[in-house]
Amino acid sequence: MDVLIHAVVGLHVIGIAALLGGFMTQMKAMGKGTARMVPAMLHGALTMLVTGVALVGLNQAEDHTLNTVKIGIKLALLVVILGLVYVKRDDEKVEAAAFGTVGALTAANVFIAVLWV
Repeated sequence: MDVLIHAVVGLHVIGIAALLGGFMTQMKAMGKGTARMVPAMLHGALTMLVTGVALVGLNQAEDHTLNTVKIGIKLALLVVILGLVYVKRDDEKVEAAAFGTVGALTAANVFIAVLWV
């Protein structure tokens, strides 16, 4: 079961990389006001959601103690990220505030995962 959990963690990291990588590729365009939500951002956020839920289930199946407050906060941030990316995915140009919010919330999600023990 540990191998499966580690494999799902790897997929979760790939989702984070897709979301953050999509954001980073558009940062220069954000300065010009022409940033857009690229498909990698939506796919990365969805991957994070699916693998995150799977990780909670797998860890509960192994009787590991879970920090439900941490998981709830991370889920709430991800829902906001998904909402913004999904709603703005077809827009030619996205406001810098909305686009920056996605990047900031993604970074916050990463720091919560790494620093909150």
